[in-house]
Amino acid sequence: MLRESYPYYLANEAVAANQDLIVTDKYTGEPATKVAMADAAVIDEAIAKTVEAAEEFGKWPAYKRQDVLNHCVKRFTERFDELADALRIEAGKPIKDARGEVTRLIETFRVAAEESTRIYGEVMPLDISARSANYQGQWKRFPIGPCSFIAPFNFPLNLVAHKVAPALAVGCPFILKPASLTPVGALIIGEVLAETDLPKGTFSILPCRRDGAQLFTEDDRLKLLSFTGSHEVGWDLKAKAGKKPVVLELGGNAGVIVDEGTDVKDAVDRIIIGAFYQSGQSCISVQRILIHESLYDTVSDLLVSRTKALKCGDPKDPDTFIGPMISEKEASRLQGWVDDAVKVGAKVLCGGTRDGVMMQPTLLEGVPMDQNLCADEAFGPVAILEKYSRFEDALKSLNDSAFGLQAGVFTRDIYKANLAWETLDVGGVIIGDVPSWRVDNMPYGGVKDSGIGREGIRWAIQDMTEPRLMVLRTP
Repeated sequence: MLRESYPYYLANEAVAANQDLIVTDKYTGEPATKVAMADAAVIDEAIAKTVEAAEEFGKWPAYKRQDVLNHCVKRFTERFDELADALRIEAGKPIKDARGEVTRLIETFRVAAEESTRIYGEVMPLDISARSANYQGQWKRFPIGPCSFIAPFNFPLNLVAHKVAPALAVGCPFILKPASLTPVGALIIGEVLAETDLPKGTFSILPCRRDGAQLFTEDDRLKLLSFTGSHEVGWDLKAKAGKKPVVLELGGNAGVIVDEGTDVKDAVDRIIIGAFYQSGQSCISVQRILIHESLYDTVSDLLVSRTKALKCGDPKDPDTFIGPMISEKEASRLQGWVDDAVKVGAKVLCGGTRDGVMMQPTLLEGVPMDQNLCADEAFGPVAILEKYSRFEDALKSLNDSAFGLQAGVFTRDIYKANLAWETLDVGGVIIGDVPSWRVDNMPYGGVKDSGIGREGIRWAIQDMTEPRLMVLRTP
């Protein structure tokens, strides 16, 4: 169970300033806890404190940064069940998914601990011409400075980890705005960080309203903005961010190809998970399923029967696969998209209805390309089936999208796998599995409306550091 209330964290310290944010149990709709909210003045103070901490923290040796990260790994492991239960309540995650996310939280901090001692530079020969014969260069990476992080509701632990852990690894102080719908996980992370000897001002974790949140984006004292969320909001924030670098991990309408010769049972097993885990509330959830014509009827029938068998209901039940969507507003929006598609000729193969926040897992076919279910991000337990005859046409169809996050390709043909890798305009191509697959040390991010930059600890470290050159002249 959640505690009665949670403070925010200002300059490493818990502040129970108020109880203004009511966090609900997403399955029951009942209030679950209360959280302190920061106003613009508090956010301004937090930014000032990160600036004050930047010099000291930036000079911390690698072993001390690693010690902090290892402490987090230890404490998250000890508090595993508490973290999983918080996710189940505040995000409505089925308990199996919640436990999986806590595992990934721990893995992400463990990878960051390892990478904290591997931030390399190099010696660079400069004697490329007579005029530079007596010169030598060397460079290494330095922390970029205070960072601003804005996290989404769907992975309240792991997507926070992908911002916080690399910042700790390199020595960047930060302010974090967790999603107002799901702030508790981030505040528990703050509670663990507060147990360490990080320089005062290294971190602030501040749930807040939009009137103060603009400081996270527009304040020039912050040297990097990392945002995960919708593409509409992300690109708007980038336009307002000024001179600072911006990393955007945005949405998608990820597709998977099931090519001829594929192990159908294996592909269906993976697609069911990819389309419906987390109730489809993942930016790399399987949304479009392109099936070779020779397999279409078989795969379609299997997908429908497996989807109908998924258990929906209370996230507390370990057998539950489909839990609630984050809000009734979002469930209603997705139901409307399904209804709109049906009006213009799409066929519902299973599901298609909702009860409050519970949207039934839904499969459709014959959805026109201009419908929201195909062209936009569904972000719920809905996927659409398409038939193709030529592999090249399937690739072209997946590329016919404003998004480009990840794609999955089930094929046993190495030439087709390589063609997909070279052709698909996405951040990652997953061969033999769904686009929803991710390991936390790999480069992860998208192109087009899906964002700019890459997460994954090693790549985030590059964004959070600047190479600095030193040239040596021998007279």
